[in-house]
This record gives sequence, structure tokens and C-alpha cells, in this order.
Amino acid sequence: MALLDHISGPADLKELSLAELRRLADEIRSRIVETVQLNGGHLASNLGVVELTIALHRVFHSPQDAIVWDVGHQCYPHKILTGRAERFHTLRRQGGISGFPKREESEHDIFDTGHSSTAISSALGLLAARTHTGKQGRVIAVVGDGVLTSGMAMEGLSNAGQLGFPLILVLNDNRMSISRSVGSISRYLSKLSASMRYQSFRAYIDAAVLKIPRIGKLLSEFINRSKRAVKAIFFKENLFVDYGFEYVGPIDGHSITAMIDAFAHVRNLNRPVVVHVITKKGKGLERAEEDPESFHGLGPSCPDIPGAGESSHGESFSSCFANSLIELAEHDARVMAITAAMASGTGVAKMLERWPQRVFDVGIAEQHAVTFAAGLAQGGLRPVVAIYSTFMQRAVDQVFQDVSLANVPVLFALDRAGAVGEDGETHQGIYDIALFKAMPNLIFFAPADGDELAAFMKLSLSLDAPCMMRYPKAFSPCANGAMRPLEVGKGTMMREHAGARILVCAVGPLAYSAADASDALEKKAVLADVYNVRFLSHIDEEYLASLCARYDAILTAEDGVRVGGFGETLAAILARRGVRASIRSLGFENTPLAQASRDALLAQAGLNTKGIQKALEELQRSLGPESKKNAYAANVAAATIARATPIPVPGEVQHVR
Repeated sequence: MALLDHISGPADLKELSLAELRRLADEIRSRIVETVQLNGGHLASNLGVVELTIALHRVFHSPQDAIVWDVGHQCYPHKILTGRAERFHTLRRQGGISGFPKREESEHDIFDTGHSSTAISSALGLLAARTHTGKQGRVIAVVGDGVLTSGMAMEGLSNAGQLGFPLILVLNDNRMSISRSVGSISRYLSKLSASMRYQSFRAYIDAAVLKIPRIGKLLSEFINRSKRAVKAIFFKENLFVDYGFEYVGPIDGHSITAMIDAFAHVRNLNRPVVVHVITKKGKGLERAEEDPESFHGLGPSCPDIPGAGESSHGESFSSCFANSLIELAEHDARVMAITAAMASGTGVAKMLERWPQRVFDVGIAEQHAVTFAAGLAQGGLRPVVAIYSTFMQRAVDQVFQDVSLANVPVLFALDRAGAVGEDGETHQGIYDIALFKAMPNLIFFAPADGDELAAFMKLSLSLDAPCMMRYPKAFSPCANGAMRPLEVGKGTMMREHAGARILVCAVGPLAYSAADASDALEKKAVLADVYNVRFLSHIDEEYLASLCARYDAILTAEDGVRVGGFGETLAAILARRGVRASIRSLGFENTPLAQASRDALLAQAGLNTKGIQKALEELQRSLGPESKKNAYAANVAAATIARATPIPVPGEVQHVR
């Protein structure tokens, strides 16, 4: 029988022998691979911390001893060992367990996490609270080496050394964040872990001293108290010692025995300590060990794991961006790309292969990435900053102060905008519209498909202004027909019917969903026109108000939060212009939804074809038989509409882009 069948919590580990712990590690790896194969998830990072997690739960007493996981994408072994092994098959599924730590799931999950570089600060705050209130228990922060590229992590490190609280910082050094770790900190850690002089010296002295009769134990304790002074001789440049930490390591992160010994020792220290462990990302799965970056995060039924099914086919928005970036760079030597430890995920890796000198991976440092881009732009270059929507939230001030307010030509590519799916609440990119649409000078664009994305990237080079575009983690819809040229501030009609009383104003690829809903309703004699808004800022208000004045009701659809979103923007424009129309907005609530597929999340919010169709039918019923065409239409520049959007002849339906 499997050992996992007898593990209901961390306390069960304390009864196992070392041989059984090693066997348990193998079972955990198998369970993770089987589950990720079916559900998708973070694979390589979790395979690399199995022994580390076992050792932590063997020595410490969770949840009294709080284990804080940075990012949390490496918490699968932790979940399995803390009473969730039976439910682990529901990982990342709707209604199942999250792929990240989640307090409502277990008392062993101390914080809801999902973004990098927060563990040192949050763990330090928790420890300070415990110290103040007299609550017992140790606090352990587990961070990756890539975290130390983040300014926030370094701020926490500095404050922890200053306060002197007994924070235990476990540095999981695998030379990787998602992409390979970059920067001087990574090189420093490599130098530190490669040098074993101090470790060899300490092992020799400890063994010799303990053999001395009578005084061996007392002398050993004295040496331990003098350890920092000894380290200063052999490691004259130890970053952590300089910050005020005790340093233990480097330790083999796959040796359960070595880590148990180290954790048992540091558990009794009354000062901040760094335990430096060396692990291999993807440990136990050969292909993941060889290519940990590709195996960092996998979709469901990943074909690269033996026995998995086939993946979907088509070109994703990320791929469209990568190809367009290459095309821009080929024709304009000023184009540079910047990413924050997400070269592969954003598609920037494709340009990195061609022109490595024109790509900057700054590590987990989104704020620096934005302001660095501003410097490049001030120097005459045209930087493209590719960062996930949910991660760009960390750099709102830099986008405002250093780019938008300064009015420098930086193009921001916000991947994973809107409903992201199985990664859950922390990764839903639903706030970017509300956060960035009001930024001064910033031209904000939402492409409906890959063609529009490519066209806007080209347009951005001709605009001497900051630009931003948002696009989802999804495949680009198949465009039908030639694309109408982009005109800043104006969108394009995708469906027009003679006599339609309802207009759908849709953001991004939701315009295609709205068009499908319009087509379905046409068969029921319900006519609804569809307008792809394209631009979320610098909106031509007169044009949009004139267009909306032709209809009795307006439905907006956006894969962002309704509060502060495009729907509210449109309502404000119509109110200012005196346009009276019934307006209903589809979008997400302020609180993001839990893990589920993107399609399921859109369906929950009524943003899929069926949801939009239902909303249109309800609007149609609310209008009644009498047309209430707005008188505003006769008093504004109707000629502008006529020139920009041809009125179809009776009975004709126009399918345009």
C-alpha cells in the first residue's frame, strides 16, 4: 500500500524512517506528474522541492510553525502532505483545490499568494505580530533564487536584518525563476554555492571537537556561537551576513537527511538565518530536468508528458505578438524588447534567439522594467515591454510617472488579460482597463484578433506617444474579411442590420462572441448590431455618441471588472453628450473568480456567446414595440457616421471587420 494513503497531515511524517521518507518522495512526484498531466499546472518547480517540503514538515510543526511559500506555484507537495492528498486530483479544476496557497482551503496555507517576492515581507510581518503578542511558533519563508532580483524582496531582506527577529529564510536555489535566473544576484549565488571551503572546514571541526572527552559538547556550542566570525574569514563577501543574517549552506536540497539536520539546528536559533539549499528544477522527470523552462507550467493533457492527450491547435495571441515583434524588429532597428522573467511565456524568447542584444530580461522586477523602458525611449529607442496583465499591476506608478506623464513612446503588451483560467484569483487579468485607461497620453488598445494586434503594433511606431494593448491567454479568432484600417479613438462595425434597435459595444475578442450572438438572434428576428470598440482611451466621444444615438439600447461587453471599465466610460460619455439610451454592461465583479477554464469563467460572467445572446434578448423585451429613437441623432454630426460607417440597405446584413 502507498505511504501517501497513510498521510493525513504533517504529524504523520514524524513516524516515518528515512528510507520511508525517500519512498514517500517518489510517491509524491508520481502523484504530481499524474495530476498535472490531466489538469495542467506548475510541474518542474514542484518536482524540485519534494525533499525540501518533506524535511520542512518533518522538523517544523505546521501550522503552529508558519511556512510561507513565495509565489506558491511550488506548493503541490505541501498540499499533498497537509491533508489534501485525496483531493489532489481536483487541482486547478473548477470547485477543486487551487494551484496556489489558499487560506480557505487549509490552516497550513498561511497566506493567499500567487505573485513573486512577497514572502519575506509577509513572513516578517507575521513574525513581528507573533513577537508582539507573545504567540509561539517559528516563521519560515521559502523563496527561490529568482526572487532576489526583485526590489521588494531586497527591501524585506534589509528590514529583517535590521529588526533581528528570528526569521528562517529558506533560499531554494535552482538557478531558475520561470526562465533562467538573470542578473548579478544569480551570479553571486552561483559563486557562493560553488565554494565549499567553509562547509568542509565546518564539518571537519565539528566532528573533531565532538570527539574531545568531557569538553567536546561545550566547545562545540562555543564554536557555534562564533560561527559568524569564522564565516567572515572564509566568506568575506556574504550578502546575507552583511544584511544581518546567519548563513547555513549550501545544502543538497535533495538530501532529506542533510536538510533535516540543518532545519533542526536553525529551529533553535534566536536570530534571522538563511538556509541555502541547492535543488534541481524538474527533479525526477528527465525531460523536465533537461528543459525546466518548458516544463514550468503546462496546460491540461500536455503531450510532452508520456501518455497525455493532444493539445489544441491554432495561433495564440501570444504567438501573434511574438511574430509581430519579430517583424517590427526586422524593419526598425530601434525596436527593443523587455520582459520580467517571462521571456517564453510572453513570446519575447523568439526575438531573443534572433537578436539577443536587443532583448532585456530584467528578472522579477516589473517596476524596473517599466522605468528602464522609459530610459530607452528617452534615448531614442522604441521599447516594447511584454508583461502579463496581472503582473503589470505591480508597476502602475511607474507606468504613470515615468512613461505616461512623461509622454515617452513605450509600447506595453499586456498578455493574459481578462479571464486567465486555472491559475485562479491571483492571476485573473481583469483590472488593467480600470487601472490604465485614464493614464495621461496613454493610447490603450484591445485587439479583437491577431491581425488587429499586428496592425496596432505597427501603428504604435508611428505614434510619438505611450501605447498599451491587452490580449487574452487564448487563441486568436479567425478573421473574416479584410480588416478596416485603425483610426485612433474609433472602432469598427462587425455586424449591421437595417432597423436594429440594439448596439453591442464589445472589447477585444468578445466582439467575435457578440457577432456570433447577433447571427444567432437574427434567425429569431432579433436584430442587434455589433461594434468592436478597439480603443479604450483617446476615444472619439463625438463619433461614439453619434453612433450610439441611433439605437434604443446599448449593451457593453468587456472581460474586465465593470467598476471603472469601458461600460462606465461609455455611460459617462453618453451622459455628457445628452444621449438617452438604455445601457447594460457585462463584465466581471470586483472580486475575481476562482480557478476554472477561461470558457467557464466567461460563461459565469455572461460573456460568452450564449450569455451575450441572453442579455440581448432581455434588452429587446424591455424595449417594447415602440421605437424610442433618440432625438440627439438629428442634432449631431450624422454626416460623420454616414461617411465612416455606411448604412446598409433594407434587409441587408453587413459582416465587416
